[in-house]
Amino acid sequence: MPSEQGSPTVRRLKLGQELRYLRERGKLTGARAASLLGWSPSKVSRIESAKTMPSEADIKAMAELYHAGDEKVVELLGLLHDADQRGWWEDYEDALPGEYTRLLGLEAEAIDQRDWEPQIVPGLLQTEDYAREVILATRGIARITHSGVRSRVEARLDRQQRVLHRPDPPTLCVNLDESVLMRRFGEPSVMREQMEHLLEVSQLSHVSVRVLTFESRHPVNTGAFIHLRFAAFDDVVYLESLYGARFVEDLELVAGYETAFDHIGSEALDEDESRVLIQHKAMMWRR
Repeated sequence: MPSEQGSPTVRRLKLGQELRYLRERGKLTGARAASLLGWSPSKVSRIESAKTMPSEADIKAMAELYHAGDEKVVELLGLLHDADQRGWWEDYEDALPGEYTRLLGLEAEAIDQRDWEPQIVPGLLQTEDYAREVILATRGIARITHSGVRSRVEARLDRQQRVLHRPDPPTLCVNLDESVLMRRFGEPSVMREQMEHLLEVSQLSHVSVRVLTFESRHPVNTGAFIHLRFAAFDDVVYLESLYGARFVEDLELVAGYETAFDHIGSEALDEDESRVLIQHKAMMWRR
């Protein structure tokens, strides 16, 4: 059964993963399974990739074809029920990009999160004013309305509470480029408050913040990414671009991002040294 913090997004993916495993165990291709079920191959593919929610009848038909036992059927139907629940992020669906809401759903059940950010303070560590300024900076490109800005800020703050301050928070490791501490959003007071907030949140036992300085050797030329780990689900990497986002789920590619994060961390300051640098930047923004 899912925990109190269980995510319907993860349940959907887990359900698809379990059905794919059962099919492969029975040595059936997706096309062959679809033929035997009287479905289109795309239906089987979309169910397994969590792009389509199956019905109870679909689950029972697939389970019978794959010779799953009664206990497994009960487990699959339980996942289906949990996958049909609403997540907190769905209250903001109208204001947020679809792939971002999927990130929030995955993040709700991650046990470990690793963020590399070369441009801005990650959303989980942003103050309200800094978040507003970051979102306003993209309005001319993304065409976000005033109410959309407000909703996105509210969603960001809600996300922080539900991830960083939940009873079983994930371990959050953040590597920042020093330029993040220098790039101004809003008035200097906004930046000063943001630096002070970084210092405060870095003191949490489950949060680590490290800075890659200008003097450091930059070991990996890559943009921002978020690497999520789960207790009973394969790792996922989230990438954002100007007009969208995508998830990397291929295990070999995910391992590459894991190595990249470790390389960046090997060149960054340690946590205490990073706090000293952030404190210095906070003082700089007081001038």
